[in-house]
Amino acid sequence: MSQINSIAVIGGGSWATAIVKILTEHKYLNIDWWMRNQQAVDHIKKFKHNPNYISSVAFDINQVKPTTNLIDTVANNEYIILATPAAFLNEQLSVLSKNAFDNKKVSTSIKGIIPETFQVVGHYLMNAWNIDEQNLAVISGPCHAEEVALEKLSYLTIASVNEKLAQDLENLIACRFIKTKKTDDVFGVEYAAVLKNVYAIACGICHGLGYGDNFQAVLVSKSLSEMEHFLDDCHTQHRDVKENAYLGDLLVTAYSQFSRNRTFGNMIGKGYTVKSAQMEMNMVAEGYYSTKTMAKINEKIGTHMPILTAVYDIIYNQKNPRVVLAELENQLV
Repeated sequence: MSQINSIAVIGGGSWATAIVKILTEHKYLNIDWWMRNQQAVDHIKKFKHNPNYISSVAFDINQVKPTTNLIDTVANNEYIILATPAAFLNEQLSVLSKNAFDNKKVSTSIKGIIPETFQVVGHYLMNAWNIDEQNLAVISGPCHAEEVALEKLSYLTIASVNEKLAQDLENLIACRFIKTKKTDDVFGVEYAAVLKNVYAIACGICHGLGYGDNFQAVLVSKSLSEMEHFLDDCHTQHRDVKENAYLGDLLVTAYSQFSRNRTFGNMIGKGYTVKSAQMEMNMVAEGYYSTKTMAKINEKIGTHMPILTAVYDIIYNQKNPRVVLAELENQLV
């Protein structure tokens, strides 16, 4: 089996930074790292760390090549990992030619919906960029960037219908502090990663309102059930939602101190407006965008999703969180 010697990572945030750190465990690998911020690129070249996200991680600039040139980054690499917020992906890729991804192996670690098309990233890549499903993979959790930076033992799920592609990615990602598991449930894993952010916002709102652990346990268990019903309605492929990519990712996002979506929800529960919470966080909570797009998607699917509806009512219809949660309580019995 031939060794992969180079790979591109697209994105400059905390998760992109964590992915680059994981890849640097393989010292033979050359990593082209695209980000849109020229100042951040210059800083990394000079000081060897990302100035904006998990700046404790130091990079060997002989191995990691930061750049703002997306066209060359994509052209020069067969293997590409997308790790930029879903809300901005379509705009960022717009500089590329329509055949830019021909014969490329593209992996997405983005946990969101493309707002322009109301699609998970995999469907968007297949439809807008003609990427064959055999050349597509999804990298999912449960995993927080901050714990990767600390080299805490973490597990990632690699989803692809192409067993060789999944194995190639496993070889690149698995290391002394990262273990991996493969699955072929590509779109089930993607939708689960999107929905768990919405449910983490719900958990944060409840915490901000003063609900205790007992209610939170019910909320999370019902969130998993709601997720399972939606996935079954979307894709009939059999899956065990108790596995890492579903339940595991939901748990870490719903409970962790590092969860941006839980933090965002907690601020809403404490009385912040959506705008003020976003400004104070200064980071993208994917669940904010996903709530709106998932509600739109579910208009066609028709799954009963009271938790999704509750979060939508609070952050988009500006309904009183305490009133909405009081109404939700009886639906969780």
